[in-house]
Amino acid sequence: MAARAAAVRLLHEVLTLGRSLDEVFARQVQALAPPDRALAHALAAQALRWLVDLDRLIDSASARPLPADARARQVLRIALAGRLRLKTPMHATIATALALLQGGPRRLCHAVLARLDREGATLPELPTLPVAWAERWESRFKPSALEAMRAALGTIPPTDLSLRNPDETTSWATRLAGQSIEPGHVQIAGSQRVEALPGLAEGAFWVQDLAARQVVRRLGDVGGRPVLDLCAAPGGKTLQLAAAGAHVTAVDRAAYRMARLEAHLARTGLSARTVVADLLEWEPDQLFGFILLDAPCSATGTFRRHPEVLARRHPRELPGLAERQRQMLARSANWLAPGGRLVYAVCSLEPEEGEEVVERTAGQGLALLATERLLPGTGPGDGFFIATFAKAGA
Repeated sequence: MAARAAAVRLLHEVLTLGRSLDEVFARQVQALAPPDRALAHALAAQALRWLVDLDRLIDSASARPLPADARARQVLRIALAGRLRLKTPMHATIATALALLQGGPRRLCHAVLARLDREGATLPELPTLPVAWAERWESRFKPSALEAMRAALGTIPPTDLSLRNPDETTSWATRLAGQSIEPGHVQIAGSQRVEALPGLAEGAFWVQDLAARQVVRRLGDVGGRPVLDLCAAPGGKTLQLAAAGAHVTAVDRAAYRMARLEAHLARTGLSARTVVADLLEWEPDQLFGFILLDAPCSATGTFRRHPEVLARRHPRELPGLAERQRQMLARSANWLAPGGRLVYAVCSLEPEEGEEVVERTAGQGLALLATERLLPGTGPGDGFFIATFAKAGA
């Protein structure tokens, strides 16, 4: 019961208050035992992955539509996620759902669940993408790519780890019962309680999506060189750069996120200079031969790990995000030394935040070397747009 109550609260914070699941999870489950924490997360995550299809079932069995933010709808989402995805017995599904609606529309909830069970309701083979995003992507991506994206939404992704010492890749892959796709990387099947993994406390690795690793690699050999890492927190790319021997200056405007980065540096024994500042107001005291700008964005490419992003975000936000990204890229270009390299990246699938930002930055003294788009389901991990620029030598 406690786990399901926590899962309902998680859905409320994510879908009604617009917060990320990672942001609210620890606070909502801190009083629960580890098994109940895991169940609460599993229920909420499955409800978010299959949100469109669960709502379709709820609406098909309701005499009148429930408001999107109604507690009864949240309870039904969690109940059906447990029943249809985690195979909770029907009697337990109904009993726990009704207990979560003390003083609420219990008869309605019971009727919806009983009807769906009586009619043998099922979910589709792959989850349905939200209309606002599906309509955009259908015009841009091949049907096979869209199917792969739906499969990625419905599948719990593996856990990717980056190693402090790439020479230990084979030994850590063996110790963690994982596989390595490239030196310095280990992938473990399914979601993991990372804090319980051997090696974490002594700083042998950190969690970092495999696609995010590719962003850093586009800078080339940074060993012994000054690198400016902008919008750096929570720090996976900063750690990757530091582990490669770069002298990193990491800048982020969020103090609480920078605190997390500093904690990761302390745990791994890696070093970087950290600066809490808004890069649109900050000014460095030197030029850099390498700059990485992983700009804040809609994050639509991260839905395999953060399924709530497709519900929290809407295409109407894109113009504002794109304008800020353009400003960041233009300002960053001023800090690149002659002959230097700048990588601009967003974990977004939207051209407004990728190709169009690059086009609008023409004339900033940068030569575009390459662009690439990584898609969730067919690429190495999350979806990314990556652009690599160079500045002419003196």
